[in-house]
Amino acid sequence: MYAIIETGGKQYRVQEGDVITIEKLNAEVGEKVTFDKVLVMGEGADAKIGTPYVGENVYGEVVENGKGKKVIIYKYKAKKDYRKKQGHRQPFTKVEITGIGADKQPVKKAAAPAEKPAEAPAAEAKESVSMSMKKDELIAFAEAHDIKVDAKATKQAIIDTINENL
Repeated sequence: MYAIIETGGKQYRVQEGDVITIEKLNAEVGEKVTFDKVLVMGEGADAKIGTPYVGENVYGEVVENGKGKKVIIYKYKAKKDYRKKQGHRQPFTKVEITGIGADKQPVKKAAAPAEKPAEAPAAEAKESVSMSMKKDELIAFAEAHDIKVDAKATKQAIIDTINENL
């Protein structure tokens, strides 16, 4: 089953288990979010099409908050000695879709409390670094995992070293 949701002025086609990158939400990592602006839900002949919205919700969990790649805005006027350079990094939020529908709140994570001790090492292995982390955060992450990195190295070199040693 899929749904088309509207958030941040854009529309996204989502299924359960998808990880989508959307406009920044005011939510911390691990928080549950609810999308109530669902335009279409279902599949095939069972699809519900809203006018404008279906009365159902889509549920998700925030995976990451960060900033996108830098975009350079360069303005100039020929023969007038006018040049203006400006950069911008758009903030984003990555959300994992955990449920679609009225009663489809995140059941997967609540239904497996007995498996949590078995998942704890897997959760540590899942923990990784990303380009949205600052250099200081990367160095602290490396120290916490007993990985030796050169503090004067570039951010990409530190990330590569961490990924090799994890």
